[in-house]
Amino acid sequence: MRCSLVSSIAVTCATVLALPVSLAAPAAAAVPSALGLPPAATAQPPAPELPGATQSLPLEPLDDSDRSLGGGTDDADVQGLTRRDVRPFSLVGVVWDDPAAALHGVVQVRTRATGGGAWSEWQDVETHNEEHGADPDTAEGHGRTLKGSTAPLWVGDSDGVEIRVRGDEPLPEGLRLELVDPGEAPGEAPAQDPGQDPTTAAAPVTAATTATTATTVTAASWSRTTAASLTLAGLSAAQAAVSGVNTQLAPFGAAWIPALSKEATELTLPYAPRVPQAMAPPAAQSAPDEGQSAPDEALAEAESPVEAQAPDQMAAAKPYIGPRPKIITRAGWGADERIREKGFVYTKTIKAAFVHHSATGNNYTCAQAPSVLRSIYRYHVQSSGWRDFGYNFAVDKCGNIYEGRAGGVAKPVLGAHTLGFNTNSMGIAVLGTFTKSTPPAAVVTAVARLTAWKLGLHGVNPKGSAYLVSGGGNLYKKGSTVKLNAIAGHRDGFATECPGAQLYGKLGTARTSSAKYQGRS
Repeated sequence: MRCSLVSSIAVTCATVLALPVSLAAPAAAAVPSALGLPPAATAQPPAPELPGATQSLPLEPLDDSDRSLGGGTDDADVQGLTRRDVRPFSLVGVVWDDPAAALHGVVQVRTRATGGGAWSEWQDVETHNEEHGADPDTAEGHGRTLKGSTAPLWVGDSDGVEIRVRGDEPLPEGLRLELVDPGEAPGEAPAQDPGQDPTTAAAPVTAATTATTATTVTAASWSRTTAASLTLAGLSAAQAAVSGVNTQLAPFGAAWIPALSKEATELTLPYAPRVPQAMAPPAAQSAPDEGQSAPDEALAEAESPVEAQAPDQMAAAKPYIGPRPKIITRAGWGADERIREKGFVYTKTIKAAFVHHSATGNNYTCAQAPSVLRSIYRYHVQSSGWRDFGYNFAVDKCGNIYEGRAGGVAKPVLGAHTLGFNTNSMGIAVLGTFTKSTPPAAVVTAVARLTAWKLGLHGVNPKGSAYLVSGGGNLYKKGSTVKLNAIAGHRDGFATECPGAQLYGKLGTARTSSAKYQGRS
């Protein structure tokens, strides 16, 4: 009887493992009842609705009574909108028709808090945003929907707006005010004390992390699962195979956790060291070609974390890969995947990390950071015409790290962050403006931890140098080979204030700390 049961279970598990992903889930769903597992363990949560919205209002010439703005001359070109009621929004920006045209002048807005609140003071909007974006020779860099745009500014929940734009030169044609409502997401990232170590902070509680889903266990991961692991998890091998329990080793005594969706798994595994080439599955044997695109169906492969190894195994496999930090995925911050372009574009490797500030202002709480990200995402895609969120990663002022552009956090995803140097690099945006404000220590720590891991995957010393070929910009002509720090500021590749003088001044500390996290002296 017992042998027969074991044999039946083994056949069932083998069948589940052999099926393609699209078929394995239904097969797995039929087994839990036989094992006495609750049906909820295999229920797929419904896709959340992430409304969000963008209001696009054309600017108008202002008459003499509405023209007053600091700077400029009386005959300067001035456009804008007088005070008006609008639907609720939280982020503002200005776009125009020609992405190659620059807005030379001053953009200022003031807003009214939702519900009849007070009007704010005038706030400056950063106009020099042309240095962010896709490289000119890429498909994204000359897309039909591409617009010129200012940096976005986070203003908080508002329902009234006034804007004035004064040009030192003739203003670009087709100026429009973009008012972005981030929409509600099923759960927000929790606020974290700025003094708290980001690696010890709890992962955010979201719909993705509270719903347990059926997971197909690959043959590779199953072969590396030990009997002791299953005993600690409190389940038999057969139960683990069909209930979606994460049987991977959790480093440093982390609690055992149920396996979640592929998005949530990124949150629960703090480490994903590179598997040696001999151990790597066929899909990981070679790096993708530069500019290679992949369909959305490849998302599971692109985002699937490599099975965790014990610390001594990690050291033997790759001595200079820093511990993988916690990363809040796109699902965690509520990205609506329906608005971006489908598929992904990869470059060959990652040689350097460019650090930016988002220039969205510092008037946000860390609990609002997911809303800020959803707003920037919508502004990048629907207002500016980019294919996706521009940066590969984002960091809030509490040191929480977020996945940016889709395609897999461990993959060399081609971003749109440093005009001319997006190839073979990654972009990290710190949410805020750090021209005069000092970034919290948690920000510098998060940048160091993230780069120690991601640069380490590609064998890069954070204190070393990188050679990148310019795709064209205002500092280096197209085709020139440029030597840069492995952790560089945006201004190193383009004449810009980004990432702000205060954040730029902390990059030396980030390089030193990042190298230490990799185990370098």
